[in-house]
Amino acid sequence: MLTSDTFSYTVQARCSPAHAAAMLSDLTRQGELHPLIVRVRRLPPRPGAQASYTINDRLAAGPLHFKTTYHADVLINEDDEIVMVARQWPATTVRNQTRLRPEPDGLVRIDVEITLTAPTPLFRYAFRQARAAHLALATRLGPALERASDPPPAA
Repeated sequence: MLTSDTFSYTVQARCSPAHAAAMLSDLTRQGELHPLIVRVRRLPPRPGAQASYTINDRLAAGPLHFKTTYHADVLINEDDEIVMVARQWPATTVRNQTRLRPEPDGLVRIDVEITLTAPTPLFRYAFRQARAAHLALATRLGPALERASDPPPAA
């Protein structure tokens, strides 16, 4: 039996939607944002995907630390929307739908909805880990986007 639930968050940053989309859709750049990721490898795109990756995370369960490996696909990559799906054994999926909208004064609003589905015995742990990691990512995202979009200092 599988269990599923959703959480969401919103981030604002002073950059263009295209700049935000470029960072968010390139999972090789997520290591600087996502607190669990230790390695990302780009793969040839799987059928139906625009980009595919293998990702290694480092997790903890009490005093135990372990690494996990999962596969992620970017299904939609537009300036106003990104959709990704990550799959991990056993029967665990994370669907990330990100919408980007320009706002006044050069801001972009980034609305993220994460849906996690996992076997019921694993669900509470997996959901807690996913939510904590993505909310930590959210606190890092705005500053990272603004740093990356700052013009270089004059020489």
